[in-house]
Amino acid sequence: MSKRVLNGTEWSAMVMAGAERLSGNVDRVNALNVFPVPDGDTGTNMNLTMTAGVAELTNKPSEEVGRAAEALSKGLLMGARGNSGVILSQLFRGFSRAVAGQKELTVPLFAAALQQGVDTAYKAVVKPVEGTILTVARETARHGVTVSRRFTDLPDWMAEVLAKAQETLARTQEMLPVLKQVGVVDSGGQGLVYIYEGFAAYLNGGSFEKEDARPAARPAVQTMAPSLAKPSAPPAVTHATAQSKIATESISFPYDMEFFIRRASVTTPFPERSFRQALERDGDSIILIEDDDIVKVHVHSRRPGDVLNHALTHGAITHIHILNMQEQHRELLAQASTTREPFPAPVMSQPSPSLTGNVDYALPGVVNLPAIAPSPESEPNPDVHEMADYGIVAVSVGEGNAQLFRSLGVDIVLSGGQSMNPSAEDLVGAITSLSAHHIFVLPNNPNIVMAAKQAAELAERPVTVLSTRTLPQGMAAMLAFQEDDSEETNIERMTKAYERVVTGQVTQAVRDTEMDGVSIRQGDYIGIKDKTIVASEATRIACCQALLTSLLVTGGEILTVLTGEGSEAEETEALERWLAEAYPDAEVEVHEGGQPLYPYLFAVEP
Repeated sequence: MSKRVLNGTEWSAMVMAGAERLSGNVDRVNALNVFPVPDGDTGTNMNLTMTAGVAELTNKPSEEVGRAAEALSKGLLMGARGNSGVILSQLFRGFSRAVAGQKELTVPLFAAALQQGVDTAYKAVVKPVEGTILTVARETARHGVTVSRRFTDLPDWMAEVLAKAQETLARTQEMLPVLKQVGVVDSGGQGLVYIYEGFAAYLNGGSFEKEDARPAARPAVQTMAPSLAKPSAPPAVTHATAQSKIATESISFPYDMEFFIRRASVTTPFPERSFRQALERDGDSIILIEDDDIVKVHVHSRRPGDVLNHALTHGAITHIHILNMQEQHRELLAQASTTREPFPAPVMSQPSPSLTGNVDYALPGVVNLPAIAPSPESEPNPDVHEMADYGIVAVSVGEGNAQLFRSLGVDIVLSGGQSMNPSAEDLVGAITSLSAHHIFVLPNNPNIVMAAKQAAELAERPVTVLSTRTLPQGMAAMLAFQEDDSEETNIERMTKAYERVVTGQVTQAVRDTEMDGVSIRQGDYIGIKDKTIVASEATRIACCQALLTSLLVTGGEILTVLTGEGSEAEETEALERWLAEAYPDAEVEVHEGGQPLYPYLFAVEP
């Protein structure tokens, strides 16, 4: 099937074929987890990221490849989850920049765009590792540029590119010793190859080659799940939350509004300046994002009905989302006073409305809503100096762990961890919702750090991402936080605190393997010290004892135990008795964390 150019519609169909190919193999990619633990999620993260991109691509179809690529890039950027998803979004972000303004895609342009995507992705990764998705993308793009001089036909060129991608994927096993040890290939690289397979299949008429009967090749070094945290008993409150410093009456513009204005049928340019000025007359926190035939609007207003009626003069309103912040604030303060604990930040587990289509509800077409009665007049918005100095966002899993973070002063706890990473959009929403001069973000999982950093860039406000990789590290950082200190001092102190924490995790093996010199059988309990498997035992308590022996070999003044799903009270009590006899000098604290998959998480601090 000969084809020398792709327009935007055809290119979009090719991308959707790649997304479909990946979606059909999510479990195969998830299975390519180096560690024999039950929470491999590379495939899930890449699939959710691609789904967000395709949703935006579907919402903004274009016959011009440049515009189509821009839509895909925007959706991927906001929907990126996990390291693999962030890297994928960066690959297509660079691709989009390379084809900006172009109506059609040719072999040379396709090759150049793949290369620019690689360049963009490498800039986003602080320490690139050979044998990962980046390696597969780089070698594939490099080969694509080289052979583009010999091909004018897109299907033939893509076949060459795919062959190189598959060859490089197979070689990742030789590049990373841990992959060779386990006998797998890189999971992120495998996900990218599936996408390229979809591209090639579309260009050759739309059919995939039949899968062979072999089990999926296994992929990349998978990061470990979060562990849990170190509070004192009861935890000392070291931080008054940002919301608790604001009087309900000072929320002068109580209606938090987000909606889209669709302008497909409007021929006149959108008057952004005058529209913004109209919103400013009785509102603040205004964000306008104009993108072709859609405008995303965010505003805090006293008169939401007036806002919507004014917006209707510029197009059709959809995806309306309105919250009364005064009412929410009263309820949360009442809850805090009842529990006598710091103001409890909400657990945000759902994405906020955005261009990716994640919304509370949608009203298609033109909606003629009556004006809503304005709230009583109040004092002007608080001056900037009345905002809290700091706001803190943390990612956690398990209700008990979320409560621990709140008790330590975290403003917003995002629900997430291994197998359920929050997207960049989720993190942006949490960051921008805080009324504070500077925001700290605690990812508490190595697979969330990149998405957090991407969110910090998108938020366009002062944000510091502390690269906490486990929940105990995040809690140690919070214990070191001092609200009266400067940003620089807090960053230094919190970083030193979390870097001292040694984390241990207990879970069950999902397959037979041998790793780190430990023979592992499916169903055994394995003990993981930071990233290294140090124990494999038939019983859970024996595994806990072996892991704790390794964690405490050099001593440790404080040991925090976080119990999760699968742990038993009698077993935990037996473990406490054993610790009291074996390590009488260690201060042991036990908290109910509630995390799934990991019945016990341990944190040791000197």
